[in-house]
Amino acid sequence: MSRIRITDVTLRDGSHAVRHRFTDRQVVNIATGLAQAGVPVVEISHGDGLGGSSLNYGLSLVDERELLRAAAPILARHGTKLAVLLIPGIGVATDLEAAREIGASVVRVATHCTEADIAVQHLARARELGFEAVGFLMMAHMIEPAELARQAKIHESSGAQAVYCTDSAGALVPKGVTARVAAMRDALDPETVVGFHGHNNLGLGVGNTLAAIEAGAEHIDSATRGLGAGAGNCSTEALAAACDKLGIETGIDVLAIANVAENIVAPVMLREPIVDRASLMLGWAGVYSSFLLHAERAAAQYDVDLAELLLAVGQRNAVGGQEDLIVQIALELAAVPS
Repeated sequence: MSRIRITDVTLRDGSHAVRHRFTDRQVVNIATGLAQAGVPVVEISHGDGLGGSSLNYGLSLVDERELLRAAAPILARHGTKLAVLLIPGIGVATDLEAAREIGASVVRVATHCTEADIAVQHLARARELGFEAVGFLMMAHMIEPAELARQAKIHESSGAQAVYCTDSAGALVPKGVTARVAAMRDALDPETVVGFHGHNNLGLGVGNTLAAIEAGAEHIDSATRGLGAGAGNCSTEALAAACDKLGIETGIDVLAIANVAENIVAPVMLREPIVDRASLMLGWAGVYSSFLLHAERAAAQYDVDLAELLLAVGQRNAVGGQEDLIVQIALELAAVPS
C-alpha cells in the first residue's frame, strides 16, 4: 500500500473564502476536529500567508499569531504538525521566527512559478530555525513542465525538503498535472518530496490530485468541505475516501473527517464552494483563485460583468500580489460604452 501525507489547508486557503474572518473559537474547533480525524498536518495563517493582513489582501478579524497560539497546543497533543505559509515580500523573518516560537514546525514558502530565486534566503532561514522547509511554486499552469522542474531545483538547492506543483488557478487538467509532477520528480533528488496543491475551478480537484499521486506526489494539500479560494480546494473528505478505495494510505478516518466537514466546517462557511460561472472563469482563464472575492467587489462597485472582468484579468496574466490590477481593469471595462 502506498502512503501520502495530507496537509489540510482549511484554516489558511479557507481564510480567503471567509474573508479572513476566522475567530479563535472557530479555529480551535476546526483544528480539534482535524487532529482527532487523523490529519497529519494542519496549515493556519492569513490566506496570503504570514503578515498577509492588510488593506490590499484583506484585514484579518483576529491576528494570525493569536490563531496559531489557540491551535498549537491542541495539534501538539494529537501529534499533528502545525504549518504556516509565507510569501516573500508579504511575510518577513520576524513573522517566521514568531510562528516557530508559537509551535509551527512546517513552513511553505510560496513564490510565483517563475520566481523561485526570490525565496533563497527565506528557505535558508526556515532551515536555520528548524522548520521543515517546503517550496511552493504557484500558478504552475503558466509554464511548461521542464521549466517548472528547473524552478523546483532552485527551491531544492535553497533548502526545500519538499517542492509543490501548485495549481493556484485550478486551471490544470489531469494530463497537465501528470506532466508537471513527473518532470519535477525526475529532476529532483530522490530524498526531496514532490507535493501537489489543487483547486476545483474546473471541477477537477480530486481527479487532478489523484493524477499527481500516480505521477509521484507524496505530499498533498486539501481542504475540509473544499473550503478555499475560488471553487475551493480538493476536498479532504472526498480525497480520503477515494484514497481508501485505491489502497492509498492517508491515516485519516473517513467518517470522522466527513463529520468534521458537515458539523464543524460547513456552519462557518459564508457560502458553499461550487463551480459556478465565476469560479469556472478562474479555471478556464487561468486566474489566481483568491482573486474571486476581490473581483466580485470590483464588479459590483463599477457595475461590470463579473465573468467578463475575470476573463480580462486572465488575459493580462495577472498573478498573486496584483490585486490592485483588478480594480484598474474594472474601471477600464466600465469606461467602454455598452
